[in-house]
Amino acid sequence: MRINRLNKDRLLLIASGILMGISFPPFPFPFQILMFIGLVPYFLVLERRERLIDLNRASYLMGFFFSLITLYWVGSWQKEADTFLMISGGLLIFVEPVFFMIPTTLLYFSRDLFSKSKAIYLFPVFWITYEYLYMITDLSFPWLTLGSGLSPFNIFIQIADITGALGISMVIIYINIFITKAIQGRTLSPKGFRINLALAVGIFILIVSYGAYRLSTFKISEKKVKVGLIQPNLDPWEKWSNTNLNDLISNYLNLSRESVKEGAQVIFWPETALPVYLRDGGYNYAVDSIYNFLDKNKVSLISGMPDLIYYKTGSKMPEDVKYNKSGNYYYATYNSVLLFSPFVLNIERYGKSKLVPFGERVPFVNALPFLRDFIKWSVGISDWNVGEDTTVFSVPLVNKDTLKINSLVCYESIYPYYVTRFVNKGADLISVVTNDSWYGNSSGPYQHKEIAVLRAVENRRTVIRAANGGISCIIDPMGRILTESKMYTRTEITGNVFIQEDETFFSKYPLLLPVISSVLSLWVLGIFILKKLKIRLGL
Repeated sequence: MRINRLNKDRLLLIASGILMGISFPPFPFPFQILMFIGLVPYFLVLERRERLIDLNRASYLMGFFFSLITLYWVGSWQKEADTFLMISGGLLIFVEPVFFMIPTTLLYFSRDLFSKSKAIYLFPVFWITYEYLYMITDLSFPWLTLGSGLSPFNIFIQIADITGALGISMVIIYINIFITKAIQGRTLSPKGFRINLALAVGIFILIVSYGAYRLSTFKISEKKVKVGLIQPNLDPWEKWSNTNLNDLISNYLNLSRESVKEGAQVIFWPETALPVYLRDGGYNYAVDSIYNFLDKNKVSLISGMPDLIYYKTGSKMPEDVKYNKSGNYYYATYNSVLLFSPFVLNIERYGKSKLVPFGERVPFVNALPFLRDFIKWSVGISDWNVGEDTTVFSVPLVNKDTLKINSLVCYESIYPYYVTRFVNKGADLISVVTNDSWYGNSSGPYQHKEIAVLRAVENRRTVIRAANGGISCIIDPMGRILTESKMYTRTEITGNVFIQEDETFFSKYPLLLPVISSVLSLWVLGIFILKKLKIRLGL
């Protein structure tokens, strides 16, 4: 009997993981509706389990299938793919579900303080705590934030300008809990069934109603600027190993000319557009070619670019500075974004701050320096330094106005709280330079694009993405994709971006929900520990 129950539970957990997986992009709407019932089998199992180990086993099994479906692409799995990248991607599928045990561990603690039937209502708080903590650790990879999966459900995600993506996660979980409670009470308590079902439906209708209201009343600014997004479609493996720099620059400039003909005032090139440290002093001819184009056409260029900075002994250096023994000098390398303005020789720069664990930086490398040489991509980009400032570029326009633009680098766009820091510093629009071509035509590039939709809605800012091989796009402040490129096409996109200036509630108070959730979670943890200490000490 116990074996049959265990097998049924496993099937429910697997079903829950699959339902959650297929409710994420690139599965199109209306697959996202499945997210509102996807956790019901999971909660039915949790409600039957008592021991901590059994609760966490349930979370791991559900999370494994969820991760397998949504994150399979991280290892790249192409014939050119780096062995280290494939190993890291494979391990991620097994490691990611471990973090799902944080909410169930806190649930177990809360059951010692409240009844089981009441403790489950704290689960969304524990889940938000996990999603937030996962964003601020050295192992951070918060790709599976539940709210991010709902981005194709445009009317529902409008609430993000108040709650952010994590608030949407909380709503999703509460709806699942109320449906679970309704199922449990359908025979024992008809009244409880009706109440819980009404709560689930009521929350859903309330959020959709708010979305309909915002979509019908929000005023798009009349102030707009035309930008050009350059998608060169370069093989990322070949670019770093065997590329003629002159041919590469010509490729970018030819596409940029097409964009200028269509009226673009600001041009965007993708992440690490050129595989060299352009400001190192040995590429003056390349810099001259860029400036000749910008001066002639009176346009500015924002481009992803590797950047190298040298430091003299005794000067102020970043904590993670590197040392070259043979040359006896200190240096730092950054996955950067550079602003080139016409007739201005000073190049503004921004260094990427949120680095992909293992892919761009080995976690805990400051404490364990030997890991720097032990773990490295064959293309040599797994050891970037961490950027230290949230730079907002001042981009001159032909009408003498100045446009404030921040530029996120790839993976940084999945961090809602990080993005608000640029908006608070006056960014008129949010740009993302990226290179998703490492992962082929898999789910990854499509998920990454959809996550950017949430950043647009949260801050009511236009978001633009310039990608190497796709997907480049323009997303308006309502989260609607105005234009986008196809994967693996050499092209340029030129279009208007709307300049919004007001800040949303979320932009002003981005940490309100996660801080409250974290405090409540710490309170539960603290009371649990104190209670156990009292019992052990006989007090």
